[in-house]
Amino acid sequence: MERIYLDHAATTPVHPKAAEAMMPYFTSVFGNPSSTHHYGRESKAALQRARRILADAVGASAEEIVLTAGGTEADNLAIMGYARNHHHLGRHIITAVTEHHGVLHACQALEKEGFSVTYLNVDSSGLIRMEELEEALRDDTILVSLMTANNETGVVQPIQAIGDRLKEHQAVFHTDAVQAVGKREIHVSDLGVDMLAASAHKFNGPNGTGFLYVRKGIQLSPLLHGGSQERKRRAGTESTALAAGMAEALRLTLEEMELKQTEQERFRRLLLTQLEHGGAEAVVNGHPEERLSNVLNISFPGANVEQLLMNLDLEGIAVSSGSACTAGSIEASHVLTAMHGDSERGRSAVRFSFGLGTTDEQINRTAETLLRVLQRMKMLN
Repeated sequence: MERIYLDHAATTPVHPKAAEAMMPYFTSVFGNPSSTHHYGRESKAALQRARRILADAVGASAEEIVLTAGGTEADNLAIMGYARNHHHLGRHIITAVTEHHGVLHACQALEKEGFSVTYLNVDSSGLIRMEELEEALRDDTILVSLMTANNETGVVQPIQAIGDRLKEHQAVFHTDAVQAVGKREIHVSDLGVDMLAASAHKFNGPNGTGFLYVRKGIQLSPLLHGGSQERKRRAGTESTALAAGMAEALRLTLEEMELKQTEQERFRRLLLTQLEHGGAEAVVNGHPEERLSNVLNISFPGANVEQLLMNLDLEGIAVSSGSACTAGSIEASHVLTAMHGDSERGRSAVRFSFGLGTTDEQINRTAETLLRVLQRMKMLN
């Protein structure tokens, strides 16, 4: 039985060419990039090549890219690093209730340090209200952190409009773009963002690495203390191999981005059409237009989502009920709860996400299997 992986929003398989790009740095080119001898210079040159590719991908300069261990560290460095370094300007932060826990937990940690945080609500489509952001802004607001695309629903926030508004304010703008990088065009100047977080394993790069764009001139208090790597913003010897793999994966992803968007929209329509024809009650969560093409979040009212996921897994189909960071929890998604309240809709949601290797045949088989499972659960009309 061929297994079908439809959980690409959780993590993606490493692109074979990205894996190939990493291999020399695990073997022959092994020097410490901080060393001044030949071996170190060789690794440093490769690291700088990777940094330039990452910078070009988001419209930044190489010196504005900080290599991290992933999206969570990038979010933490941006939020905690900026707040701690600029508390003399104010101690107020704005974020949203639907953010990734890498942002929410960083903000909660800062609240314990005496910072004040406003958590914006979202409407039933998952979008923030610009008027609520306007009302939340204060003279002592120093940071606004709002994600580009939600990891559970794929909903895309009006980042450019937010960036335009904040140009008139002292607050800097950070966005968690972990789900968006590689899925849609990102240019930090056009968006008006000051900091942007990305993670390699969301665009077919290796786990355990990511980057933070930090606009030139912004100072951060480092989270890690040690050497002077990453322009003294992130201590620790960089992994040349992971950086090379991340850069190659992002380069390849951007080359195929428009083609993939079209393909993923087809997968989405195909799955929804099959479910409708099969008599399934399927309610799509999230804005119908302001969204990523590769994420489809569906509620099956009345379904026991744990039982549904278990049955699909036994049939060889991997999907999830929410973000990977809360997998194993039987609580309703905090994102869907924010959108629809503590309702059955939030507790019966399944996230399907498409990516490298997904085919029409897999979508057809998934729909057929899902309908069969729902019938066994007596969930079909």
